[in-house]
Amino acid sequence: MMTLDAQALDQIFLKARTANGFLDKPVPDDLLKQVYDIARMGPTSMNTQPARYVFLKTPEARARLLPALSPGNLDKTRAAPITVIVCADNRFHEFMPQVWHREGAMENFESNPALREATATRNSTLGGAYFIIAARALGLDCGPMSGVDLAKVNAEFFPDGRWRANFLINLGYGDGKVFDRNARLSFEQACQVL
Repeated sequence: MMTLDAQALDQIFLKARTANGFLDKPVPDDLLKQVYDIARMGPTSMNTQPARYVFLKTPEARARLLPALSPGNLDKTRAAPITVIVCADNRFHEFMPQVWHREGAMENFESNPALREATATRNSTLGGAYFIIAARALGLDCGPMSGVDLAKVNAEFFPDGRWRANFLINLGYGDGKVFDRNARLSFEQACQVL
């Protein structure tokens, strides 16, 4: 079985850090497409793929987002070349005939709103995590954020309610501004082997 080398693990996890500042260097659209093409391959329940990504590149687009941010997220969002709104598509099940190998999945989700919402939320969060890993693997720095009023984001960007904001990721090339790494829980604190 192949494993990633130490350099790849460092880049994706061990030495990767949450970016709090960014260089004034654009991220090309082709690179965004590459990140998505990798991230979309991550597993989701029944291959539902409910994650959607809205890339705010222009100052005007990011200005629409600023009123929804907590004060601590304003400067880094202004500096980021791109802010990604990671969303859940509330109608993801309409694509089930395209992405799932058995009949009836679309109807199952259509008839069960609680299952549909839980599946969209859980799996769009996974999709956002896959996006961060893919972006890091391709040399980008990420600053995921939850300090945001999602109701304001939804009202501003998704008034029809089909897509629902989950969290944000500032994306670009970090300027080295990071916080000291906080402690992580040990295996014994966080895991059980039964």
